[in-house]
Amino acid sequence: MNSYIVKRIQTIFVAIWAAFTAVQAQTPPETYQNPILSGFHPDPSVCRVGDDYYLVNSSFEWYPGLPVYHSKDLVNWQLIGHAMERPLQVELPKGLMDSRGAYAATIRYHDGVFYVINTCVQCKGNFYVTATNPAGPWSEPVWLNSHGIDPSLFWDDDGRCYYVGHGFRGDKRQWEAEEGAWMQELDLKKGKLIGPWKQLTYGYASNARWTEGPHIYKIDGKYLLLVAEGGTGFHHSVTVFNSDSLWGPYVPNHANPIITHRNLGQEYPIHSIGHADLVQTQKGDWWAVMLGKRQIDSSTMLARETFLTPVKMEIQEGRITPVFNPGIGKLLPEQKRPDLPWSPFSAEPARDEFVNGKLSLEWNFLRTPYTQWYTLKDGRLNIQLRPEVADSMVNPSMIVRRIEHHNFEAATAVTFDSKKANEVAGMILYRNSTNHIDLVKQGRQLVLTATIKGQKSEIARAAFSDRTVILKVEGQNTKATFYFGTTEQTMQQLAQTDISMLSDEVAGGFSGPYVGMIATSNGLKSKAVASFDWFEYRKKR
Repeated sequence: MNSYIVKRIQTIFVAIWAAFTAVQAQTPPETYQNPILSGFHPDPSVCRVGDDYYLVNSSFEWYPGLPVYHSKDLVNWQLIGHAMERPLQVELPKGLMDSRGAYAATIRYHDGVFYVINTCVQCKGNFYVTATNPAGPWSEPVWLNSHGIDPSLFWDDDGRCYYVGHGFRGDKRQWEAEEGAWMQELDLKKGKLIGPWKQLTYGYASNARWTEGPHIYKIDGKYLLLVAEGGTGFHHSVTVFNSDSLWGPYVPNHANPIITHRNLGQEYPIHSIGHADLVQTQKGDWWAVMLGKRQIDSSTMLARETFLTPVKMEIQEGRITPVFNPGIGKLLPEQKRPDLPWSPFSAEPARDEFVNGKLSLEWNFLRTPYTQWYTLKDGRLNIQLRPEVADSMVNPSMIVRRIEHHNFEAATAVTFDSKKANEVAGMILYRNSTNHIDLVKQGRQLVLTATIKGQKSEIARAAFSDRTVILKVEGQNTKATFYFGTTEQTMQQLAQTDISMLSDEVAGGFSGPYVGMIATSNGLKSKAVASFDWFEYRKKR
């Protein structure tokens, strides 16, 4: 029996066992843990269709873009697809800068059709795509040539659709970073904005900064405009506006900001919360998803994540006021879960054996891969070495997945043999083009290098002559230990080093940290191929 068949049988057995253990009788937990989507999952938007919930996140320069998740209970989520799923559907081209690309999206459902509307920054602007199945396929984009970022859609009771956008459309800003929310009707049959537009707000108060992420809801015959304000950092917040009619006026609610953590101080472990979206359960309860950040050792290592909190709609001074986490007023790392049937999904195997004929949904590329420079064959992922490098605004031969835990382990087995100094293959921890750490096989050496704010330096080097090597990293908050060996039982430590270059505080930007595989010929043409037998990622106990 060849190794591929053995791997295939093992993979099937692991999947069956995972499914079996997931459905074993258990008492549903009384609480849930925040964040509900850990790691790089910013700018969440959510909608409900019957008993099912669907959520989308922004993805910036990563392809496939705009991940779509499904849940039955608002706590357990499963990645089911991407709204940007084909290379030429919405292009993330060469030259696209770090933290550009697919910004905050909104997902909505109307008359049997799902809509995801988004802004591709530095790549054609605002567009929407549609699907009858949220797992895809998603349509070709409808480009709107509209102003600003963070667009949303709202259907009124008469079935007419409205585009709610971000931006300052006045004559002269009264203060720095004055932005706002505006609205215009959208003709879905023609795929274009029609009629006059109207600015709805410039913010809830004088000097309110960066009013973004607008959503409109109709509750008990009244209109509620919810926006993000303060920027996506420490001063982030959520504010709301009330109106008796669709076109306004939208009056700032006296409870604003309805939720923020900026008043809790810079040392509070959950910070920068904001950019929320509301959803009502089939039982009538209201909940909100929003982004937030967690700091460990004064560092934000996992970027912006998706959090969940209950909301109560109260009437205050004759206006509907969403009260976030009533009686508490802030996000908690653990609290009582929604009153919905507990519905966990089967866990994905920690080890990807590359036996399914295509890459699993969690794997991402930098920018659009216009050609397929990898193959999946006989239980191996074979990656072509190409001149592109991770330091440039290109699509390198790099396949990575999100780092989702402060303490994690990742490992891979790579077969690669080259005497050329420019040809390397191995593992990468990547935040952006100027901040990453690489452990690669180069000739008869293993080399660990760190790139920090664009400056590359060597951390460690070890002799290694075998064609196949197992590489491993154990991350713990802002530190990581790197290992290598010929078998998993004979691993040797190469080095322990700081990985805070992956943090918000060092790297900045809007994207988050990834770990995975890379192969490059560093600017020269090559016919070499690196073969990866498996890749494993798991939370470290």
